[in-house]
Amino acid sequence: QVQLVESGGGLVQAGGSLRLSCAASGGTFRRYAMGWFRQAPGKEREFVSGITGGGENTHYSNSVKGRFTISRDNARNTVYLQMNSLKPEDTAVYYCAADIFGAGNDNVDAYEYWGQGTQVTVSS
Repeated sequence: QVQLVESGGGLVQAGGSLRLSCAASGGTFRRYAMGWFRQAPGKEREFVSGITGGGENTHYSNSVKGRFTISRDNARNTVYLQMNSLKPEDTAVYYCAADIFGAGNDNVDAYEYWGQGTQVTVSS
C-alpha cells in the first residue's frame, strides 16, 4: 500500500508562483508514474500533469502547458509541481496520485493511490 501526502498549497496572487510537493511511502517509488489532478468547486476532477517512473516522459493539460513543470526526485520519494504565472482559474484542491508502471497520462481511472489534497487559491 502506498501513502501520498501533498504539501505546499496556499494563497497566492495572480501572476505568482507556488511549488507543490508530494511525498510517497510504502512502495517502490520509481515503479510508479505520478500524476497531479485538481478539482475546483462545482467541477469534475481534471488532469494537470503526469510523469513516468524514471522521469523520461511528462504530460500536461493544455490549460497549464508552458506555466507548470512536473519533476521528481526518486532518491527522496517525492514528486513536485512548480506552478508559475498562476491565474484565478487555477484555484482548486490539488491531488497527487500514483499509477504502478504507468505512463503518467490523463486517465484518472488508471491511478491506484491518491493523496488527501492541498488547497491552492489564486486571488485576482
